[in-house]
Amino acid sequence: MSARPTSRLVRVWRMLRLALHILRGLLTAAIVLPWSTPRVRLVLTREWSRSLLSLLGVRLTIRGTPLNENSHKAMVVANHVSWLDIYLLNAAWPARFVSKAEVRTWPVFGWLAEVTGTLFLERGKRRDTARINNVITTALNQGDCVAFFPEGTTTDGTHLRPFLASLLQPAIDAEAELRPVALRYLNNDDSINTLAAYYDEMSMMDSLRNILAQREIRAELHFLEPIACAHKTRRELARQSEAAISSALSLANPHKTPETPDGHPGAAH
Repeated sequence: MSARPTSRLVRVWRMLRLALHILRGLLTAAIVLPWSTPRVRLVLTREWSRSLLSLLGVRLTIRGTPLNENSHKAMVVANHVSWLDIYLLNAAWPARFVSKAEVRTWPVFGWLAEVTGTLFLERGKRRDTARINNVITTALNQGDCVAFFPEGTTTDGTHLRPFLASLLQPAIDAEAELRPVALRYLNNDDSINTLAAYYDEMSMMDSLRNILAQREIRAELHFLEPIACAHKTRRELARQSEAAISSALSLANPHKTPETPDGHPGAAH
C-alpha cells in the first residue's frame, strides 16, 4: 500500500526544484563537462544523479558490492522499470549506458544522456546492432564500464521479461566481467511500488506526476555476484544473469518451466 499522496503545494515546490536542478545539469554539461577529465565527469554525474533522486523523494539502498574506481571493463545488466533506473545506477557508480535511439529525442534528458556518453541503438535494425556491438567492445577494451537493460523495455516491476542476448556479445569479445544488478521500487510496507514505473503507453509527464505525488519512494539496487564471460555464449550469459536477477527479486524466471504440484515440469492434468 502506498502512503498518502503529497499536497499540491509540495508537488509544485518539487517541480520548481527539479527545473532548477535540470538547469544546473544543462549548464554543467555545456560548460564544465567538455573540459573535464574522465574522473571529474564521473564525480559530477554521480553527484547530480544523487541530488536528483533526493529531490524526487527517492531513498536509495545499495546492496552487494557496486562498481568503484577499480572497476574496469565491466558490463552491467539490470532489469528495467523506470527512467529513474539510469539515475539509480549512476548514483551508485556511473557507467556508459546503451539506450534506444528514441531517448535522444526526449526534451532535456535526451541531450543530457548524449553529452554524458550514452550509446544509442536503433532497435530492430540488425546492422545497427552490429555497429553498437563494435562500439561497446571498443569501450570495454578501453576500460570503460557499460550498462544496459536486456529486457529491451520496461515493466511495472512485478515481473521480468526474457533477457535479450544480442548486446552481450561485446562482453565475450572483450573478455569482460558481467555484473547483474537487481533493482526495484518499494512502498513502505515492502510491496512493489508500481507508481514509480514508466511503462506501456505512459507519457513522461504522467510518470513524473506519479513520482512527484509520492512522499517517498524506496529504491533498492542489489549488485549480484560477477559472471565471467570467457568461454560462454551470449545466450548462456543472458540466461545466467536473468536467473540471478529473478532470484534476487523473488520474481518468476521467464525462461524457467513452471512445475506442477506433483513436481514434474509441464505434466498434464
